[in-house]
Amino acid sequence: MSIPGDQNNPYGQAQPHAYGQVPAPQHPVPAQQNPYTQQSPPQGPAAGYGYPAAGAPLGAPGAPDGAGRGTSGWLWAIGGAVAASALWGSVLFATGGFSAEPSPDLAGYGYTSDLCARTSMTPFENAGFQTKEGTGTTSKNSNPQHSGAQQTSLDTMWCNASLEKKGASGPDYASTWLYNTATLHKKSDPAPEFADNYRSYEKQDASVGYRVEAVSGLGDEAFLVTRKSDGSTGSGSYVLLGVRDGWLTYQSTWSSYTSSRSSAKPPTDDEVATMLKTSARETLQRLQNSRSQ
Repeated sequence: MSIPGDQNNPYGQAQPHAYGQVPAPQHPVPAQQNPYTQQSPPQGPAAGYGYPAAGAPLGAPGAPDGAGRGTSGWLWAIGGAVAASALWGSVLFATGGFSAEPSPDLAGYGYTSDLCARTSMTPFENAGFQTKEGTGTTSKNSNPQHSGAQQTSLDTMWCNASLEKKGASGPDYASTWLYNTATLHKKSDPAPEFADNYRSYEKQDASVGYRVEAVSGLGDEAFLVTRKSDGSTGSGSYVLLGVRDGWLTYQSTWSSYTSSRSSAKPPTDDEVATMLKTSARETLQRLQNSRSQ
């Protein structure tokens, strides 16, 4: 049944609030007056944000001092902290403390666009080897071949040379290659992974095994990897030497095969290892004197 006209409902009116006017709720519900319930008297602002905690003594940071400067101590403390932070920040900037990138330890090595010109071939020449003549005048057919690239994180250089035994006769079949690479690591230290990279040769699940030996007296660390004989009729040799000096890594690899009918006598693995060590020592010395050449 509808009731004409508006009725005065004493329960539907907003009640006064001790903290001031409160916005009306979205779906108002008539408030019920409870004669037995009384609202607690309003409390002061909570402690924090510049207000004193209950019972805070006058003069403490954030406590009123009677002159309307209740936050003066708090602001003074914040200002001091900001000043100290600014001073410490300037020190960090000056010393590189905010730099997220490590400083590369290149140990005095420089980039060269022609690693072949820095590679020492003397040990191999003393063992009776010479660079085989190229088959053409283009860089693709030249011997030795070299290349390099300077990039943000790495400077890479390489040199490949085909060698032959001096005085070898035409019917002799022999193939000997010397591969040299040098890398300047400019963003990350290669030390944590360097040893494992060469030790992994011993872990390979292959029919041909490898022997890995640590080498002293070359850079910060060095390893010699030698492939074990596979029992084939020909004479093959695969020996590589890896050197790390600071954030430079260098690798020299000897790979050769000589037919069993060849009159040329290939060097032993130990002789090859000696040649690689001597060449690496002299080559690294030359690279330390290179500056974008």
